[in-house]
Amino acid sequence: MRELPGWVRWLLAGRFVNALGSMAWVFVPLYLVSDRHLDEARAGSVAAVWGAGMIVGNLVGGTVGDRFGLRRTLAGASLASAAGCLLVPVTPTGGLPVVLFLMGALGGVGRPVSFALVTSALPTEHRRQATAWMRAVNNAGTVLGPPLGGLLAVHHFGVVFVIDAAASLLMLGVVLFVVPAAAPTTLSAETPTRLLAALRADPRFVLLLLTVVAADTAYRFAYSAVPWQLESLGAAPWVYGTTISLNCALIVLFEPWLAHRLRERPPERLIAGGFLLVGLGWLLVAPAPGLVLVLVAIAVVTAGEMLYKPTATAHAADRAPEGMHGRYQSLYGAASIGGTVIAPPLSGALFQVDPRLMWAVGGLLGLAAAAALSLTGRRALRRTPESVHRP
Repeated sequence: MRELPGWVRWLLAGRFVNALGSMAWVFVPLYLVSDRHLDEARAGSVAAVWGAGMIVGNLVGGTVGDRFGLRRTLAGASLASAAGCLLVPVTPTGGLPVVLFLMGALGGVGRPVSFALVTSALPTEHRRQATAWMRAVNNAGTVLGPPLGGLLAVHHFGVVFVIDAAASLLMLGVVLFVVPAAAPTTLSAETPTRLLAALRADPRFVLLLLTVVAADTAYRFAYSAVPWQLESLGAAPWVYGTTISLNCALIVLFEPWLAHRLRERPPERLIAGGFLLVGLGWLLVAPAPGLVLVLVAIAVVTAGEMLYKPTATAHAADRAPEGMHGRYQSLYGAASIGGTVIAPPLSGALFQVDPRLMWAVGGLLGLAAAAALSLTGRRALRRTPESVHRP
């Protein structure tokens, strides 16, 4: 971490506190049932608009950041998110879908903008470490925040939203007083100014996005297929909760170190290797699903995640033309959560047919993504050094 600029280290501290306090989204379904007295079906429908807002915000956040400035956009999203958290407890139930959608969108804006803000300001050799640390502090906050929120929700759910708002305001302070303003950029005549033109000139990045969607679909089996499989094996719910906590703990402990040790390796080889581990993890379970094999598979998949996610995030920054860092991070961010939409219905349908088929399909998705990226990469070269943005 000492290799990163001081303002990045302060931003990481702010993101940790922000992740620690950003617990409202975890408790929204429970809040709607216990405090708003909705039935589970209606509460699920209302809570789903938060996720829809996240996807929309993630897609448009980069465009807004590139147009109005990444630092300014992140500050505005943090302020608006704090206001939204304070609005939830006083909003009539009929108006909650609108407020929750806006809050989800603001959270979605923050993800690509914050990654673009850091990666665009750093030399290429430091980007993987920075993205790994950002993911690590987010996971650390996610491990600690929900239990704290559960204790507070026992007394009053409103406290959860107030703390979430305070965390957003702290992030606002970090952005305003610690993050430096970006220097004006000068675009060369060859630099594309429209996203579609940039993508047509960079089919390699388009392929990366497609393979990330396939790999993320396989990866997200951890949040749908794993709990169903554990339940069918007679495991108590705490077993699944513990496996997810261990996943986050492994990322916190090892991902920054791994990114540092492998920083000189070609990015697409590491990404393909991560895809391969995700696929192999689920293929371990396919022949004879059992409790121990599922836990081992989670560890293997987590290793794959630690290889491909920070590397792919940094690689998106490497391939972004000047002035398009936000939009490239938005596209990558949308691809990296694409599995949240595809994996649950896919794994559910396959599980009803045969759990072994479900694990086999999940494994083959990871292997297919690895093969597509590595085999085509033997002839398709990365951009020349002159065309890669180097601050």
